[in-house]
Amino acid sequence: MDNRRQRHLATRDDIVAAAWRLSGEHGLTGWSLRELAGAVGVRAPSLYVYFTGKDQIYDEMFSRSYSELLEQSRILDLPNDPIGRLRAIAYWFFDFAVANPARLQLMFWRVVPGFEPSEGSYAVSRQVMELFEQRFFEVGIAEPAALDTWTAMLSGLVTQQMSNEPGGDRWRRLLDQCVEMFAREFVRAG
Repeated sequence: MDNRRQRHLATRDDIVAAAWRLSGEHGLTGWSLRELAGAVGVRAPSLYVYFTGKDQIYDEMFSRSYSELLEQSRILDLPNDPIGRLRAIAYWFFDFAVANPARLQLMFWRVVPGFEPSEGSYAVSRQVMELFEQRFFEVGIAEPAALDTWTAMLSGLVTQQMSNEPGGDRWRRLLDQCVEMFAREFVRAG
């Protein structure tokens, strides 16, 4: 890769990192392209050399977030027993989700008006779901409704935690009980 291309990619990385910083300070939708340009040390029109607009920046943030989730999911050390495995996945996902409120909003809450991830970015999120389907199959869960129930359960707990007690653990403490209820319904001996 030539030096010019490396500088271009490094500047894109700087822009995305600054967008995350601004999102952490002002909320996911609380910053402008002018503020972003200032944070990177360029003029606002220069951002268009790297991204076609704010939605493309959000798309890059979305894609990178799901890539991080996918990578962490792949290396997660899981116990062999089904309940232990589900419990480990639940705690790990909960902690990942609440660690970065702006990332949580972008990945799961659809708070950016009109933003739709690109086909490529959405494909990464599908890979995450396929990995979870595989993990479920490994513990004897084959029912299609199980994954929907799981995501609704975990996202509900995460949402309650972030909405009502950010930084606390009130809803995190319910994970064991919720995983056990889920397992009673969906884990089949085999």
